[in-house]
Amino acid sequence: MKRLHMTPAFRRLLGPGEPELGCEECFQQLDTYVELELSGADADLAVPGLRAHLDGCPACREEHESLRALVGGESAG
Repeated sequence: MKRLHMTPAFRRLLGPGEPELGCEECFQQLDTYVELELSGADADLAVPGLRAHLDGCPACREEHESLRALVGGESAG
């Protein structure tokens, strides 16, 4: 059986293959998630569903990138 290659746009259309958080819960957990990421901890294990949400929500993904840049001392964008 031939395996279907999914483009990123097609994956976003189908949605995550795992449970995900909503925007409100994402914003509540985002600071913890970023701190865990920057410390080298497994943020996805500690805050399940947040990565799936970031993959599908441009607004929350932008907030994540900005917060990560601010806390990590990186340039956003």
